[in-house]
Amino acid sequence: MLKELLIKNFAIIDDLSIRFGDGLTVLSGETGAGKSIVINAVNLLLGARASAKMIRDGFETAELSAFFEVPENSPAAGVMGENGYAPEDGLMVRRVISRNDRHRIYINDRMATMQMLAAITENLASISGQHASQGLLKEESHLAILDRFGGLLPQVHRVSELYGEMVPLCQSLDDLVGRKENQEKEMELLRYQAAEIADADIGIGEDESLEKERLRLKNAVFLHQAVFSAIESLYGADGAILEQLGEVRKQLEKAADLDEGVAPAVQGIADGLFALEDVTETLRSYLGTLDTESESLDAVESRLDLINRLKRKYGGSLEALFRKRDAIDAELAAIADIDGEIQRIQTALKASHDQLTDCARKLSSERQRVARRFAKSVEKELAGLKMAGTRFDVEFSRTPCGRQTSPWLCADGHLLSAAGIDQAVFMIAPNVGESLKPLTAIASGGELSRVVLALKAILAETDAVGTVIFDEVDAGIGGAVAETVGKKLNALADKHQLICITHLPQIARFGGQHYFIEKSVKKGRTTTTIRPMDKEERIREIARMLGGETITPTALEHARSMMTAS
Repeated sequence: MLKELLIKNFAIIDDLSIRFGDGLTVLSGETGAGKSIVINAVNLLLGARASAKMIRDGFETAELSAFFEVPENSPAAGVMGENGYAPEDGLMVRRVISRNDRHRIYINDRMATMQMLAAITENLASISGQHASQGLLKEESHLAILDRFGGLLPQVHRVSELYGEMVPLCQSLDDLVGRKENQEKEMELLRYQAAEIADADIGIGEDESLEKERLRLKNAVFLHQAVFSAIESLYGADGAILEQLGEVRKQLEKAADLDEGVAPAVQGIADGLFALEDVTETLRSYLGTLDTESESLDAVESRLDLINRLKRKYGGSLEALFRKRDAIDAELAAIADIDGEIQRIQTALKASHDQLTDCARKLSSERQRVARRFAKSVEKELAGLKMAGTRFDVEFSRTPCGRQTSPWLCADGHLLSAAGIDQAVFMIAPNVGESLKPLTAIASGGELSRVVLALKAILAETDAVGTVIFDEVDAGIGGAVAETVGKKLNALADKHQLICITHLPQIARFGGQHYFIEKSVKKGRTTTTIRPMDKEERIREIARMLGGETITPTALEHARSMMTAS
């Protein structure tokens, strides 16, 4: 239940505060005084989109706040509890609208998102007015209204769950069947790719090894000359290094015979000679490995070209090529099992389809039964709202499945959806002797307003919304009809908190609370204010609503008698 509403720097409102009680609260005032601004503020606090254009001129921000009492075990309390809020403390919603469009939402003084706000307030309050009438004209909403009236929402949710399970399964099956149709082409390509990589028989790091081998072969002549020259210098030529060192060793050995102090030098020369002989032998062996034939270089370059071509084709590196090889092997294995996967999905689909079809049929049957009761209830309510003789019915239809429709999304030749197999349209004949026509064909705003009110009254028993705001519920009505509408609102206030904006005294007189909204100019600026009225003020306001700005004694007496009668 909405307990308090605060509006600051919003449209033509400076600073406004309203406290609401149980039952029926009436808001009245001259046309253009700002009553719709109050409705817009509540709409924003229930999750509507904000705009910087709503901010009062001269200010950078507008601020709206509302405090709700949250019933225990209500849907709102459940959502609050799931998100770390304490519903027993109530719900404080605050919205700050900024010129820079960086609007902020606070729930119980914590920053929140639009999605969170909408989830919590979904079942707290509803606004029933021009937009509600427009919503009623949308035929896609009729089935949901019927389901809510009949208490069929658990069955609808079950159908929706089963449908939600089937849709991705159908998509997976279509994908697999499509792959199967292209299986041969796909497998042919994959087998070719797998054979191409396998035939190359590329080893880990082979590309790097081949690059080194190619460099060696391209410089084989230089390497041969350098190594041969070194061997000659060390051993083969006249006066070679080893020959000279041999002579030095002989001389030092003679010296060591005379003085042992020279012996270490002799040993060093001997070790050097042995090491140089080993170097010379290594160089001779290396020389034997050098291949200066162009055929060898051609073979290496050809192998490198093959590896580089495969690298470019399959990812740019040997690591990527090996990953591609493994992926191809896995895909070939998956394709080989495609028939088995199709069979598994078809089995799951059959089980889900059987359940969904059974639930959809039962739901459809229940809707037929509920529709008859619903139509009678609407006719009864409308009769009480001065529309006696009105006939009301619910017309059902089903969409036939097309050629391209998946058979899994059909039941008895009709298209399945998250709502089942039915579509519903409210049909009405407001005047005796006329044929039933879709509700959208109603031209009278007064008739449509009463249909909205009738539906609200019928749904009051099952509707989880605690607060209902009626804006323009009196559109197109007056006289005895207005009196009847007022009584209906008064009765509805026993089950809901009602806030009603009205221009009709026949409705205003039933209010448990009555606020007067007026527009005035202060210090050169237009502003809207709101104030509660005591009994005498209410009598004067109802007299004004009866007779206009000039309040006559007769109007006052009439207003007093109306208030006494209520």
